[in-house]
Amino acid sequence: MITITIPRKISGGEKLVAIPRKEYERLLRVEKTAKVVKKQKNATDLAIEAGLRDLRAGRVTPTFSSAKEAIRYLHRQVRKTGSNK
Repeated sequence: MITITIPRKISGGEKLVAIPRKEYERLLRVEKTAKVVKKQKNATDLAIEAGLRDLRAGRVTPTFSSAKEAIRYLHRQVRKTGSNK
């Protein structure tokens, strides 16, 4: 493949390279494919995003030193919300 670099004076300070049209079209196809692959998220990515949204929204529980302490916390939360689920 032959490449020609265009001087910065002509390109307005940008580095430009001239390539054959077929090569350019192939690069465009590869770029589109890369964007599609990049947009796909697996279950782990989705779970991490959901967890980060919960953290930002303040939907987190404190750490507990015992199971008793955790149960007391949960009972208080139920009393606060008035929910008995």
